[in-house]
Amino acid sequence: MIDLIFNPLLALVLAIVTGLVLAVLFWPQRGLLARLRRARRMSDRVYSEDALKHIHKAEVKGRRPTLHSISGALQIDPNETAALLGRMTDAGLLVDDAGTPRLTPAGRDAALHVIRAHRLWERYLAEETGYDEAAWHGQAEEREHELTPAELDALAARLGHPTYDPHGDPIPPPDGALEPHGGLPLTSLPPDQPGRIVHLEDEPELVYAQLVAEGLSPGQIVRNATVSADRVHFWTNGDEHVLAPILAANVFVQPLPEEAVEPVGGRPLTRLKMGESARVVALAPGLRGQERRRFLDLGLLPGTEVTAEMRSPSGDPTAYRIRGATIALRADQAKYIRVTE
Repeated sequence: MIDLIFNPLLALVLAIVTGLVLAVLFWPQRGLLARLRRARRMSDRVYSEDALKHIHKAEVKGRRPTLHSISGALQIDPNETAALLGRMTDAGLLVDDAGTPRLTPAGRDAALHVIRAHRLWERYLAEETGYDEAAWHGQAEEREHELTPAELDALAARLGHPTYDPHGDPIPPPDGALEPHGGLPLTSLPPDQPGRIVHLEDEPELVYAQLVAEGLSPGQIVRNATVSADRVHFWTNGDEHVLAPILAANVFVQPLPEEAVEPVGGRPLTRLKMGESARVVALAPGLRGQERRRFLDLGLLPGTEVTAEMRSPSGDPTAYRIRGATIALRADQAKYIRVTE
């Protein structure tokens, strides 16, 4: 049996292994413990910024942020949340107002920076990339913690200094002034009263995904037919929609006078029968970014003739004849192209 105490070779091996383990754990800037400390600092900053966003949103809506509402938003234990809020108070980001956390001026500035980063990045995804609309929010949730003020200024300049994100939320300018969208829930719009969609609430994500699936987007004109306790029946872009009130409450509209509403022309390209031809009237507002530019590059301009030639055995996509070329479009793409009746 090998003598574990007096075997010189084994002692040397143990010394080398011990040295390597200590080096990995404690080597400055590169060791495991250093990485864990940096990860913890990053996690604290992300939680802090998410808490600032939650408190700011509550204050804007006239609600009272609580320990449990913040804990739920951050999805961490209430005890961890209490400790986090204590650190944020010590850092001068919060004050305690009779048990309610309130933002200090420094806390409000920090919250608006993160909100600006989130909304600018969503605008970038909408205008400059091919990401699906349902993915914008999640992508922006990650990048909002990484962008510096200088990077945000450069991004805003690249996008032409937009004032609203793709959902209709106002983008805070560098000075921090934030103007609300001013809309009211679709459930509050009186029947037959026209209104323009000014905002789609992008949280919770499951609800937002359903609104996207309905083809709704800021800028569309809506008109309620009936509003009841179990459904909201409305029209937009010539299409009929029915939503549960809990979903319709996440669509915000600005009422319009009747004379301000231009009649919606055309029908979705998806309604074209095989062999039928029609001319493009317009591209719907919900078509954005690279997809919109691609359609324009294909020549889908007002007046262009489109013919439905064949449909896939599965029913989707459909091949259309456009300017001498055959182009396959899925239904979720073709629905944004309005053609003559």
